[in-house]
Amino acid sequence: MSFDFDLFVIGGGSGGVRAARIAAGYGAKVAITESDRYGGTCVIRGCVPKKLFVYASRFKDEFEDARGFGWTTGEATFDWATLIANKDREIHRIEQVYEGGIKAKGGLTLHMRAKLDGPGAVKLADGTRITARTILIATGGRPSRYGDIPGAAHIITSNEVFELKALPRRIAVCGGGYIAVEFASIFAGLGVETTLIHRRDKVLRGFDEDLRDGCMEALRARGVRLVMDEALAGVDEDVAGFRVTLRSGAEIETDLVLSAIGREPATGDLGLETAGVKTGSRGEIIVDSYSQTTAPGIYAVGDVTDRVNLTPVALREGQAFADTVFGNKPTQFDHTLIPSAVFTTPELATVGLSEESARAFGHELDIYKSRFRPLRNIVSGRDERMLMKLVVDAASGRVLGCHLLGPDAAEIVQMAAIALQLGARKVDFDATVALHPTAAEEIVTMRDKWVPA
Repeated sequence: MSFDFDLFVIGGGSGGVRAARIAAGYGAKVAITESDRYGGTCVIRGCVPKKLFVYASRFKDEFEDARGFGWTTGEATFDWATLIANKDREIHRIEQVYEGGIKAKGGLTLHMRAKLDGPGAVKLADGTRITARTILIATGGRPSRYGDIPGAAHIITSNEVFELKALPRRIAVCGGGYIAVEFASIFAGLGVETTLIHRRDKVLRGFDEDLRDGCMEALRARGVRLVMDEALAGVDEDVAGFRVTLRSGAEIETDLVLSAIGREPATGDLGLETAGVKTGSRGEIIVDSYSQTTAPGIYAVGDVTDRVNLTPVALREGQAFADTVFGNKPTQFDHTLIPSAVFTTPELATVGLSEESARAFGHELDIYKSRFRPLRNIVSGRDERMLMKLVVDAASGRVLGCHLLGPDAAEIVQMAAIALQLGARKVDFDATVALHPTAAEEIVTMRDKWVPA
Protein backbone atom coordinates (compact mmCIF):
# COMPACT_ATOMS: atom_id res chain seq x y z
CA MET A 1 0.00 0.00 0.00
CA SER A 2 1.29 3.47 -0.87
CA PHE A 3 0.96 6.40 1.53
CA ASP A 4 1.08 10.16 1.12
CA PHE A 5 3.67 10.43 3.91
CA ASP A 6 5.92 8.18 5.94
CA LEU A 7 5.06 10.18 9.07
CA PHE A 8 2.21 12.54 9.87
CA VAL A 9 2.41 14.39 13.20
CA ILE A 10 -0.63 15.96 14.87
CA GLY A 11 0.65 18.69 17.17
CA GLY A 12 3.47 21.20 16.76
CA GLY A 13 4.73 21.36 20.33
CA SER A 14 8.09 20.25 21.66
CA GLY A 15 7.61 16.49 21.29
CA GLY A 16 5.94 16.60 17.89
CA VAL A 17 8.43 19.05 16.38
CA ARG A 18 11.44 17.11 17.66
CA ALA A 19 10.05 13.84 16.28
CA ALA A 20 9.21 15.39 12.91
CA ARG A 21 12.62 17.01 12.53
CA ILE A 22 14.59 13.90 13.50
CA ALA A 23 12.46 11.61 11.32
CA ALA A 24 12.91 13.93 8.34
CA GLY A 25 16.65 13.89 9.02
CA TYR A 26 16.54 10.10 8.67
CA GLY A 27 15.04 10.55 5.21
CA ALA A 28 11.36 10.09 6.02
CA LYS A 29 8.73 12.04 4.13
CA VAL A 30 7.16 14.05 6.94
CA ALA A 31 4.18 16.35 7.44
CA ILE A 32 3.10 18.02 10.65
CA THR A 33 0.08 20.13 11.48
CA GLU A 34 -0.63 22.53 14.33
CA SER A 35 -4.02 24.13 14.93
CA ASP A 36 -2.64 27.02 16.96
CA ARG A 37 1.02 28.13 16.94
CA TYR A 38 4.17 26.08 16.58
CA GLY A 39 5.99 25.65 19.86
CA GLY A 40 3.08 24.29 21.86
CA THR A 41 2.43 24.94 25.53
CA CYS A 42 6.07 25.45 26.47
CA VAL A 43 6.86 28.16 23.95
CA ILE A 44 3.51 29.91 23.59
CA ARG A 45 1.89 29.79 27.03
CA GLY A 46 4.15 27.85 29.36
CA CYS A 47 7.82 27.54 30.25
CA VAL A 48 9.26 30.35 28.15
CA PRO A 49 6.82 33.23 28.79
CA LYS A 50 6.45 32.15 32.41
CA LYS A 51 10.23 32.30 32.95
CA LEU A 52 10.26 35.79 31.44
CA PHE A 53 7.58 36.78 33.96
CA VAL A 54 9.69 35.22 36.73
CA TYR A 55 12.67 37.34 35.72
CA ALA A 56 10.48 40.45 35.72
CA SER A 57 9.16 39.68 39.20
CA ARG A 58 12.67 39.37 40.67
CA PHE A 59 14.04 42.79 39.72
CA LYS A 60 12.37 44.37 42.74
CA ASP A 61 14.67 42.22 44.89
CA GLU A 62 17.67 43.29 42.82
CA PHE A 63 16.93 46.96 43.39
CA GLU A 64 16.46 46.43 47.13
CA ASP A 65 19.56 44.28 47.56
CA ALA A 66 21.76 46.73 45.65
CA ARG A 67 21.64 49.20 48.54
CA GLY A 68 23.50 46.75 50.77
CA PHE A 69 26.35 46.79 48.27
CA GLY A 70 26.69 50.55 48.11
CA TRP A 71 24.39 51.35 45.21
CA THR A 72 21.93 54.22 45.38
CA THR A 73 18.93 53.57 43.22
CA GLY A 74 16.14 55.91 42.24
CA GLU A 75 12.44 55.20 42.25
CA ALA A 76 11.74 52.08 40.21
CA THR A 77 8.57 51.76 38.13
CA PHE A 78 7.17 48.78 36.28
CA ASP A 79 5.24 48.79 32.98
CA TRP A 80 3.20 45.68 32.27
CA ALA A 81 2.63 46.58 28.62
CA THR A 82 6.37 46.67 27.96
CA LEU A 83 6.82 43.20 29.45
CA ILE A 84 3.98 41.80 27.36
CA ALA A 85 5.29 43.35 24.14
CA ASN A 86 8.81 42.04 24.70
CA LYS A 87 7.46 38.63 25.66
CA ASP A 88 5.42 38.49 22.47
CA ARG A 89 8.44 39.39 20.36
CA GLU A 90 10.54 36.60 21.88
CA ILE A 91 7.75 34.04 21.55
CA HIS A 92 7.35 34.92 17.87
CA ARG A 93 11.08 34.43 17.32
CA ILE A 94 11.12 30.99 18.94
CA GLU A 95 7.94 30.00 17.10
CA GLN A 96 9.67 30.67 13.79
CA VAL A 97 12.65 28.57 14.88
CA TYR A 98 10.38 25.62 15.71
CA GLU A 99 8.59 25.63 12.38
CA GLY A 100 11.69 26.58 10.41
CA GLY A 101 13.66 23.62 11.77
CA ILE A 102 11.17 21.19 10.21
CA LYS A 103 11.12 23.00 6.87
CA ALA A 104 14.92 23.00 6.80
CA LYS A 105 14.83 19.19 6.93
CA GLY A 106 12.32 19.04 4.08
CA GLY A 107 9.21 18.48 6.15
CA LEU A 108 5.81 19.97 5.31
CA THR A 109 4.24 22.21 7.97
CA LEU A 110 0.49 22.84 8.03
CA HIS A 111 -1.66 25.18 10.11
CA MET A 112 -4.98 23.52 10.82
CA ARG A 113 -6.69 21.03 13.07
CA ALA A 114 -6.50 17.33 12.21
CA LYS A 115 -7.93 14.12 13.58
CA LEU A 116 -7.61 10.42 12.87
CA ASP A 117 -9.79 9.05 10.11
CA GLY A 118 -9.35 5.33 10.60
CA PRO A 119 -6.07 3.37 10.54
CA GLY A 120 -3.29 5.06 8.58
CA ALA A 121 -5.21 8.24 7.79
CA VAL A 122 -5.98 11.71 9.10
CA LYS A 123 -8.56 14.26 8.04
CA LEU A 124 -7.73 17.97 8.08
CA ALA A 125 -10.17 20.69 9.08
CA ASP A 126 -10.60 21.65 5.41
CA GLY A 127 -11.76 18.11 4.57
CA THR A 128 -8.51 16.90 3.03
CA ARG A 129 -7.76 13.25 3.79
CA ILE A 130 -4.09 12.29 4.11
CA THR A 131 -2.64 8.82 4.49
CA ALA A 132 0.53 8.04 6.43
CA ARG A 133 2.44 4.87 7.19
CA THR A 134 3.03 6.15 10.74
CA ILE A 135 1.03 8.71 12.70
CA LEU A 136 2.27 10.47 15.83
CA ILE A 137 -0.12 12.24 18.21
CA ALA A 138 1.54 15.04 20.16
CA THR A 139 -1.34 17.36 21.01
CA GLY A 140 -0.15 18.03 24.57
CA GLY A 141 -2.38 19.11 27.41
CA ARG A 142 -4.72 21.90 28.38
CA PRO A 143 -5.63 23.60 31.67
CA SER A 144 -8.32 21.95 33.75
CA ARG A 145 -11.25 24.29 34.30
CA TYR A 146 -13.89 24.81 36.94
CA GLY A 147 -17.08 23.78 35.21
CA ASP A 148 -19.45 23.09 38.04
CA ILE A 149 -19.52 26.24 40.18
CA PRO A 150 -21.50 29.46 39.71
CA GLY A 151 -19.50 32.13 37.93
CA ALA A 152 -16.94 29.75 36.44
CA ALA A 153 -16.94 31.85 33.26
CA HIS A 154 -15.22 34.65 35.20
CA ILE A 155 -12.17 32.48 35.94
CA ILE A 156 -9.12 32.62 33.66
CA THR A 157 -6.44 29.93 33.24
CA SER A 158 -2.71 29.91 32.56
CA ASN A 159 -3.58 30.17 28.85
CA GLU A 160 -5.11 33.62 29.23
CA VAL A 161 -2.87 35.04 31.94
CA PHE A 162 -0.09 35.78 29.46
CA GLU A 163 -2.39 38.06 27.46
CA LEU A 164 -3.73 40.30 30.23
CA LYS A 165 -4.10 43.89 29.09
CA ALA A 166 -3.27 45.30 32.52
CA LEU A 167 -1.69 44.14 35.76
CA PRO A 168 -4.39 43.55 38.39
CA ARG A 169 -4.15 45.13 41.83
CA ARG A 170 -5.41 41.93 43.49
CA ILE A 171 -5.41 38.30 42.35
CA ALA A 172 -6.71 35.01 43.72
CA VAL A 173 -4.77 31.99 42.43
CA CYS A 174 -6.47 28.60 42.82
CA GLY A 175 -4.35 25.46 43.05
CA GLY A 176 -1.35 24.01 44.81
CA GLY A 177 0.82 22.59 42.03
CA TYR A 178 3.88 24.16 40.49
CA ILE A 179 1.89 26.36 38.09
CA ALA A 180 -0.18 27.83 40.91
CA VAL A 181 2.72 28.58 43.24
CA GLU A 182 4.80 30.00 40.41
CA PHE A 183 2.10 32.47 39.40
CA ALA A 184 1.43 33.38 43.03
CA SER A 185 5.12 34.16 43.39
CA ILE A 186 5.26 36.08 40.11
CA PHE A 187 2.31 38.36 40.88
CA ALA A 188 3.45 38.95 44.46
CA GLY A 189 6.87 39.96 43.12
CA LEU A 190 5.20 42.45 40.78
CA GLY A 191 3.44 44.08 43.71
CA VAL A 192 0.03 42.47 43.31
CA GLU A 193 -1.96 41.62 46.45
CA THR A 194 -1.92 37.83 46.07
CA THR A 195 -4.01 35.07 47.65
CA LEU A 196 -3.36 31.38 46.99
CA ILE A 197 -6.32 29.05 47.58
CA HIS A 198 -5.67 25.31 47.79
CA ARG A 199 -7.89 22.39 48.78
CA ARG A 200 -5.10 20.58 50.66
CA ASP A 201 -3.03 21.55 53.70
CA LYS A 202 0.24 21.87 51.74
CA VAL A 203 1.31 22.86 48.24
CA LEU A 204 3.42 20.82 45.80
CA ARG A 205 2.16 17.31 46.48
CA GLY A 206 4.80 14.73 45.56
CA PHE A 207 7.79 16.93 46.35
CA ASP A 208 10.04 16.36 49.34
CA GLU A 209 8.32 17.52 52.55
CA ASP A 210 11.15 19.89 53.46
CA LEU A 211 10.79 21.62 50.10
CA ARG A 212 7.02 21.85 50.49
CA ASP A 213 7.35 23.44 53.92
CA GLY A 214 10.14 25.74 52.74
CA CYS A 215 8.14 26.90 49.73
CA MET A 216 5.12 27.78 51.85
CA GLU A 217 7.30 29.63 54.35
CA ALA A 218 8.92 31.62 51.54
CA LEU A 219 5.58 32.49 49.91
CA ARG A 220 4.22 33.79 53.23
CA ALA A 221 7.39 35.79 53.85
CA ARG A 222 6.92 37.47 50.48
CA GLY A 223 3.38 38.50 51.27
CA VAL A 224 1.33 35.75 49.64
CA ARG A 225 -1.76 34.96 51.67
CA LEU A 226 -2.15 31.18 51.84
CA VAL A 227 -5.72 29.90 52.24
CA MET A 228 -5.36 26.15 52.72
CA ASP A 229 -7.92 23.34 53.02
CA GLU A 230 -10.35 25.44 51.00
CA ALA A 231 -11.94 25.37 47.56
CA LEU A 232 -13.94 27.69 45.35
CA ALA A 233 -17.71 27.54 45.65
CA GLY A 234 -18.55 30.44 43.36
CA VAL A 235 -17.41 33.69 41.76
CA ASP A 236 -19.60 36.80 41.50
CA GLU A 237 -18.83 39.99 39.63
CA ASP A 238 -19.29 43.24 41.57
CA VAL A 239 -18.44 46.89 41.08
CA ALA A 240 -14.98 46.48 42.65
CA GLY A 241 -14.02 43.34 40.71
CA PHE A 242 -14.98 39.83 41.81
CA ARG A 243 -16.17 38.27 45.03
CA VAL A 244 -14.91 34.73 45.53
CA THR A 245 -16.97 32.51 47.81
CA LEU A 246 -15.16 29.58 49.40
CA ARG A 247 -16.53 26.22 50.42
CA SER A 248 -16.48 27.33 54.08
CA GLY A 249 -18.60 30.37 53.25
CA ALA A 250 -15.72 32.83 53.59
CA GLU A 251 -15.40 35.50 50.89
CA ILE A 252 -12.43 37.12 49.18
CA GLU A 253 -12.52 40.34 47.16
CA THR A 254 -10.23 40.33 44.14
CA ASP A 255 -9.72 41.80 40.67
CA LEU A 256 -8.80 38.54 38.95
CA VAL A 257 -9.33 34.83 39.58
CA LEU A 258 -6.73 32.50 38.08
CA SER A 259 -7.34 28.75 37.99
CA ALA A 260 -4.20 26.61 38.11
CA ILE A 261 -5.81 23.43 39.41
CA GLY A 262 -4.01 21.12 37.00
CA ARG A 263 -3.80 20.08 33.38
CA GLU A 264 -5.37 17.27 31.38
CA PRO A 265 -4.48 15.49 28.12
CA ALA A 266 -5.82 17.23 25.00
CA THR A 267 -7.47 14.22 23.39
CA GLY A 268 -10.91 15.61 22.64
CA ASP A 269 -12.19 15.29 19.05
CA LEU A 270 -9.11 13.49 17.76
CA GLY A 271 -11.04 10.59 16.24
CA LEU A 272 -9.14 8.10 18.38
CA GLU A 273 -12.01 5.62 18.32
CA THR A 274 -11.90 5.41 14.51
CA ALA A 275 -8.45 3.84 14.67
CA GLY A 276 -8.74 1.81 17.88
CA VAL A 277 -6.57 4.06 20.05
CA LYS A 278 -7.41 3.46 23.71
CA THR A 279 -7.33 6.09 26.44
CA GLY A 280 -7.13 5.99 30.23
CA SER A 281 -9.33 7.42 32.96
CA ARG A 282 -8.05 10.99 32.46
CA GLY A 283 -8.32 10.81 28.69
CA GLU A 284 -4.60 10.11 28.30
CA ILE A 285 -3.48 8.00 25.36
CA ILE A 286 -2.20 4.63 26.55
CA VAL A 287 1.24 3.78 25.16
CA ASP A 288 3.98 1.21 25.73
CA SER A 289 7.64 1.88 26.51
CA TYR A 290 8.25 2.76 22.84
CA SER A 291 5.32 5.25 22.76
CA GLN A 292 3.26 2.84 20.63
CA THR A 293 -0.50 3.13 21.17
CA THR A 294 -2.94 0.24 21.08
CA ALA A 295 -3.36 0.82 17.32
CA PRO A 296 -0.66 -0.41 14.90
CA GLY A 297 1.26 2.43 13.26
CA ILE A 298 -0.01 5.10 15.69
CA TYR A 299 2.23 6.53 18.41
CA ALA A 300 1.90 9.30 21.01
CA VAL A 301 4.41 11.39 22.97
CA GLY A 302 4.37 14.25 25.43
CA ASP A 303 1.67 15.46 27.80
CA VAL A 304 -1.08 13.74 25.81
CA THR A 305 0.18 10.46 27.30
CA ASP A 306 0.22 11.88 30.86
CA ARG A 307 3.45 10.14 31.86
CA VAL A 308 5.83 12.88 33.07
CA ASN A 309 4.49 16.20 31.82
CA LEU A 310 7.65 18.23 31.30
CA THR A 311 8.99 19.77 28.08
CA PRO A 312 12.40 18.03 28.18
CA VAL A 313 10.60 14.72 28.64
CA ALA A 314 8.44 15.35 25.57
CA LEU A 315 11.59 16.19 23.62
CA ARG A 316 13.30 12.97 24.68
CA GLU A 317 10.18 10.91 23.96
CA GLY A 318 9.95 12.47 20.48
CA GLN A 319 13.62 11.73 19.86
CA ALA A 320 13.28 8.14 21.08
CA PHE A 321 10.24 7.60 18.84
CA ALA A 322 12.06 8.88 15.74
CA ASP A 323 15.20 6.88 16.52
CA THR A 324 13.12 3.73 17.00
CA VAL A 325 10.79 3.96 14.02
CA PHE A 326 12.93 5.76 11.44
CA GLY A 327 16.52 5.48 12.66
CA ASN A 328 16.64 1.71 13.20
CA LYS A 329 17.81 2.38 16.78
CA PRO A 330 15.18 0.99 19.17
CA THR A 331 15.15 3.37 22.13
CA GLN A 332 13.14 3.39 25.33
CA PHE A 333 13.22 6.59 27.38
CA ASP A 334 13.76 6.07 31.09
CA HIS A 335 11.29 8.17 33.12
CA THR A 336 12.74 7.32 36.54
CA LEU A 337 15.38 10.03 37.12
CA ILE A 338 14.17 13.38 35.84
CA PRO A 339 15.22 16.73 37.35
CA SER A 340 12.52 19.33 37.82
CA ALA A 341 12.23 22.87 39.14
CA VAL A 342 9.57 25.20 40.47
CA PHE A 343 10.35 28.80 39.58
CA THR A 344 9.01 30.52 42.62
CA THR A 345 11.20 33.09 44.36
CA PRO A 346 13.24 31.57 45.86
CA GLU A 347 13.10 28.69 43.42
CA LEU A 348 13.23 25.03 44.28
CA ALA A 349 14.67 22.14 42.31
CA THR A 350 14.87 18.41 42.78
CA VAL A 351 16.18 15.22 41.22
CA GLY A 352 15.71 11.66 42.39
CA LEU A 353 13.67 10.35 45.30
CA SER A 354 12.18 12.44 48.07
CA GLU A 355 12.85 11.26 51.61
CA GLU A 356 9.27 10.04 51.86
CA SER A 357 9.39 8.11 48.57
CA ALA A 358 12.74 6.54 49.39
CA ARG A 359 11.41 5.26 52.71
CA ALA A 360 8.29 3.94 50.99
CA PHE A 361 10.54 1.94 48.65
CA GLY A 362 12.13 0.32 51.70
CA HIS A 363 15.46 2.17 51.82
CA GLU A 364 17.24 2.71 55.11
CA LEU A 365 18.39 6.31 54.81
CA ASP A 366 21.04 8.75 55.86
CA ILE A 367 19.77 12.32 55.50
CA TYR A 368 22.04 15.34 55.11
CA LYS A 369 20.67 18.87 55.36
CA SER A 370 22.11 22.35 55.29
CA ARG A 371 20.11 25.52 55.88
CA PHE A 372 21.95 28.83 55.63
CA ARG A 373 21.86 32.41 54.43
CA PRO A 374 23.79 32.85 51.19
CA LEU A 375 26.56 35.47 51.41
CA ARG A 376 24.64 37.88 49.20
CA ASN A 377 21.63 37.79 51.51
CA ILE A 378 23.78 38.48 54.56
CA VAL A 379 25.28 41.64 53.07
CA SER A 380 22.01 42.85 51.55
CA GLY A 381 20.12 42.24 54.78
CA ARG A 382 17.68 39.79 53.27
CA ASP A 383 16.57 37.19 55.81
CA GLU A 384 15.91 34.45 53.25
CA ARG A 385 17.60 31.11 53.79
CA MET A 386 18.70 28.39 51.41
CA LEU A 387 18.00 24.69 51.95
CA MET A 388 20.04 21.82 50.58
CA LYS A 389 19.22 18.18 51.24
CA LEU A 390 20.71 14.86 50.17
CA VAL A 391 18.82 11.57 50.54
CA VAL A 392 21.34 8.74 50.77
CA ASP A 393 20.86 4.97 50.86
CA ALA A 394 22.53 3.95 54.12
CA ALA A 395 23.66 0.52 52.92
CA SER A 396 25.29 1.46 49.61
CA GLY A 397 26.00 5.13 50.19
CA ARG A 398 24.35 5.97 46.86
CA VAL A 399 22.73 9.38 46.63
CA LEU A 400 19.07 8.78 45.86
CA GLY A 401 17.82 12.37 45.86
CA CYS A 402 19.04 15.95 45.83
CA HIS A 403 16.65 18.73 46.85
CA LEU A 404 17.33 22.47 46.85
CA LEU A 405 15.48 25.64 47.79
CA GLY A 406 17.13 28.97 47.09
CA PRO A 407 18.74 31.18 44.43
CA ASP A 408 19.82 29.32 41.27
CA ALA A 409 18.51 26.01 42.63
CA ALA A 410 17.59 24.86 39.13
CA GLU A 411 21.02 25.68 37.73
CA ILE A 412 22.68 23.70 40.54
CA VAL A 413 20.44 20.63 40.41
CA GLN A 414 21.05 20.16 36.68
CA MET A 415 24.66 19.24 37.45
CA ALA A 416 23.65 17.14 40.44
CA ALA A 417 21.37 15.20 38.09
CA ILE A 418 24.40 14.05 36.12
CA ALA A 419 25.98 12.68 39.29
CA LEU A 420 22.83 10.80 40.25
CA GLN A 421 22.48 9.46 36.70
CA LEU A 422 25.98 8.01 37.04
CA GLY A 423 25.12 6.42 40.40
CA ALA A 424 27.31 8.68 42.54
CA ARG A 425 27.71 7.86 46.22
CA LYS A 426 27.94 10.28 49.11
CA VAL A 427 31.70 9.60 49.31
CA ASP A 428 31.99 10.77 45.68
CA PHE A 429 30.29 14.03 46.63
CA ASP A 430 32.62 14.31 49.64
CA ALA A 431 35.69 13.72 47.47
CA THR A 432 34.73 16.55 45.11
CA VAL A 433 36.62 19.79 45.76
CA ALA A 434 34.29 22.63 46.77
CA LEU A 435 34.11 25.76 44.65
CA HIS A 436 34.36 28.65 47.11
CA PRO A 437 32.65 30.98 47.77
CA THR A 438 29.44 29.62 46.28
CA ALA A 439 26.17 28.32 47.64
CA ALA A 440 26.58 25.17 45.52
CA GLU A 441 29.66 24.11 47.51
CA GLU A 442 27.36 23.04 50.34
CA ILE A 443 26.39 19.99 48.26
CA VAL A 444 29.90 18.58 48.61
CA THR A 445 30.71 19.85 52.12
CA MET A 446 27.78 18.39 54.10
CA ARG A 447 29.31 15.85 56.51
CA ASP A 448 26.94 15.55 59.46
CA LYS A 449 23.91 13.30 59.17
CA TRP A 450 20.66 14.95 60.11
CA VAL A 451 19.15 13.66 63.32
CA PRO A 452 15.51 14.49 64.09
CA ALA A 453 15.09 16.65 67.19
